Amino acid sequence: MAEENTTTNNATASEIATGEFWRDRPVLVTGATGLLGGWLVRRLVHLGAHVICLVRDWVPQSRFEMTGLVNQVTLINGDVRDQAVLERALGEYEIDTVFHLAAQTTVGVANRNPVSTFETNIQGTWTLLEACRRSPLVKQVVVASSDKAYGAHETLPYSEEAALQGRHPYDVSKSCTDLISQAYAATYNMPVAITRCGNFYGGGDLNWNRIVPGTIRSVLRGQPPVIRSDGQFVRDYIYVEDGAAAYLLLAEKLASDPSLGGQAFNFSDELQVTVLELVQRILKAMDSDLEPEVRNEASNEIRRQYLSAAKAREMLGWKPLFSLDEGLAATIEWYREFLASHHSR
Repeated sequence: MAEENTTTNNATASEIATGEFWRDRPVLVTGATGLLGGWLVRRLVHLGAHVICLVRDWVPQSRFEMTGLVNQVTLINGDVRDQAVLERALGEYEIDTVFHLAAQTTVGVANRNPVSTFETNIQGTWTLLEACRRSPLVKQVVVASSDKAYGAHETLPYSEEAALQGRHPYDVSKSCTDLISQAYAATYNMPVAITRCGNFYGGGDLNWNRIVPGTIRSVLRGQPPVIRSDGQFVRDYIYVEDGAAAYLLLAEKLASDPSLGGQAFNFSDELQVTVLELVQRILKAMDSDLEPEVRNEASNEIRRQYLSAAKAREMLGWKPLFSLDEGLAATIEWYREFLASHHSR
């Protein structure tokens, strides 16, 4: 599959991140085979970084594999819970910057298998941070928390001052990830910054239970898209390229401003839409008259959740490069190409 052209009318690659900062910089990425990980690695490679990726499972349909990124990075096979592997990687490759994205990210899986989710998301975080603490060359660490770390609140949108009070397994795992990261920054003066992002979407997400890829695949197959909830859950969404740009920007700012250590930043397009509205936007963009099938089966999910990105705008100068409709258009095109080339699956 051909690599995507990610240049937009809104920004050039040089505006997304500073090439001089990343050129030849040794960077460790955990979670490279995930949705955000693939796009982040692509941007780092494009900017000339020396990218080292810790990978546990071989995921042949990930963007990391399909677009050949795996051949442009140094690959370490290992588990994020293995401190010896992490310390070896950080030391031998003289890692300067760490992006910790590795996690079990599916709410349904967390509900069915809470222990494995806790082990990967919580133990994986403290293991990674302890390895970084023992590695004197590490200068910046960006840890992926989530909007789910906040749990449910009556006051919306969530600002970074809202309490972290996850109640269900996935939410709790992210609350813990966040708090552990803050603890390492506060106790050991480690240069750790935390991201809390809205729901990511974009090309390369092959979890068909998620609303965006599942809807697009259904429409391309001429089938009614399925909504697991009642369609009225409210979320904000962030296009995956905006997410990758946000992570790079935060790492750069952390390098120049150590006071950002221990701080968390929300990243969101700040547009609140219901699941049903999102599906309808996709149907309109695809010129489809299919009607969604609303199953109302979802459980252990927060009904209304969306973020304020005011802090990121004011302190980092961040803004999304894509509107929701622009991101959806790029995502739909990605899946058209992908499914055309994998028509038998």
